Amino acid sequence: MAVQPKPAASVDPRFAPVAQAFASHPAVTAGKMMASYGLKVNGEIFALFGRDRFVVKLPKARVDEMVERGLGERFDPRRDGRLMKEWLVVLAGSEDWLPLAREAFDFVQSGGA
Repeated sequence: MAVQPKPAASVDPRFAPVAQAFASHPAVTAGKMMASYGLKVNGEIFALFGRDRFVVKLPKARVDEMVERGLGERFDPRRDGRLMKEWLVVLAGSEDWLPLAREAFDFVQSGGA
């Protein structure tokens, strides 16, 4: 059973449309994770928002492409220089978040976790 996203008041309004888009999906759970509010499919995180950053899990080649195009940067969750190859911090205003969240959902659901 999916855990429905928290009331809109507890989800950053910038991330609320993404959370709402997956709210009724039976394999998606939502809530606090890694000091952020995020979404999981089958127990694996695919998108999150925290510290004013939208982060998605995508194939390494896609992350590389987005970084090269200047649309994002590699995710450093511990802020210690150890970048995650399959995680992208989407730069503000560079991309529509919902299509990227759907792409991340598809990647993680297909076993890209």
